[in-house]
Amino acid sequence: MSADLRGVRSFFRRLFEKRTLQEIEQSLLPSQEDMPPSVPRGDAPGTISPEESDRRWDILDANESAKHQLLDPMTREQMNAYCNNIENFIGTVKVPVGLAGPLRVRGLFANGDYYVPLATSEAALVASYSRGAQSITKAGGATVAMMWEGVTRAPVFIFDNLVEVGKFMGWASEQADSFKDIAASTTRHGQLLRTCFNLEGNHVYLIFEFITGDASGQNMVTIATDAICRHILEKSPVQPAYWFVEANHSGDKKASYMSFQNVRGKKVTAEVTLPPEILKNHLKTSASKMMDYYQAGVIGGVMSGNIGLQGHYANGMAALFIACGQDAACVAESSVGITRMERTDGDSLYASVTLPNLIVGTVGGGTGLPSQSACLDILQLKGAGNASALAEVCAALVLAGELSISAALSSHGFTNAHQSLARGPNQGA
Repeated sequence: MSADLRGVRSFFRRLFEKRTLQEIEQSLLPSQEDMPPSVPRGDAPGTISPEESDRRWDILDANESAKHQLLDPMTREQMNAYCNNIENFIGTVKVPVGLAGPLRVRGLFANGDYYVPLATSEAALVASYSRGAQSITKAGGATVAMMWEGVTRAPVFIFDNLVEVGKFMGWASEQADSFKDIAASTTRHGQLLRTCFNLEGNHVYLIFEFITGDASGQNMVTIATDAICRHILEKSPVQPAYWFVEANHSGDKKASYMSFQNVRGKKVTAEVTLPPEILKNHLKTSASKMMDYYQAGVIGGVMSGNIGLQGHYANGMAALFIACGQDAACVAESSVGITRMERTDGDSLYASVTLPNLIVGTVGGGTGLPSQSACLDILQLKGAGNASALAEVCAALVLAGELSISAALSSHGFTNAHQSLARGPNQGA
């Protein structure tokens, strides 16, 4: 990344205002003096104890009020509920939860009116998504379809030369059924669908694609993949020099073109057509204004190098993920997608979103934690059999957010909304 020399000069001028070069150099040298205590790890796997939590607080230079906020009486009472989700436990963080809706979804798996809990500290977000959800509902609902699913894990095997690569690939090409059987032996809920490969010199990347039932499946596919790799090491006629269970080729927790073109998690699309009266009376805009903004946004997205084309999928998605016990880091890949808008006959607006990488689940992970379980209860999507429906609700929510933010920007109401909701009458700049 290049930097403007004048900016560099300004940075160094500020840097030396209060410190000398010698002081800065000294502060950057490694030091092993006065080493602080390590965080106590006394809890046995699968347990959390008040005593060990207190020991961790004892090493902190924090006042009692901070401890009370994170380790309040209810958290102490419920701490065993977190034992499989956290290490070095010291408490819980409270994030405000707002309700958006109603959101009418007409999907293959989700079919009904949903009030969506969103956990966020960003003012104006819930109001915006609620406005978009109500607009969709007034238009009869969003049509949504979960079309494809698969969670990948991509180990790599490194050989000494291409001759060994060829021998390995010849053997591996006959092992598809064996790989599926081994994966099945590690889980009752997942299934290996297919195995692909990619070559780079003497590196062989195997790309395993699984379905994971109602779990998001990250741990499930890792355990199954490791078992397959162990089988490969035992049975392959040629041994790799070394190997890794994941080689950054699966798209795990990052935006990537590979998963954008295929699927990672669940691929879902949602659409709605808004008539002019809803655009005018509820979103305070029109189809022509929305299209003017959309076209400008398309060019801006291309010039900035976006993967996909969308306004702010991560906003509502992160709030839904946190509220409902999803892996929040998966927003990095799940928020890749395409928003499309078209003006139709009669000055109506057609809008759709397509998300190829929705990593969501309704069992496992954080879905069983007390607050997150309650939020899934609000959606009536708790437990087995509901993961595909949750993915469709998420897509419809994303569509609501795209409509609302585009309407706000196209009608010049975006700044006022944030100024009035985020700052309020008693808050300064």
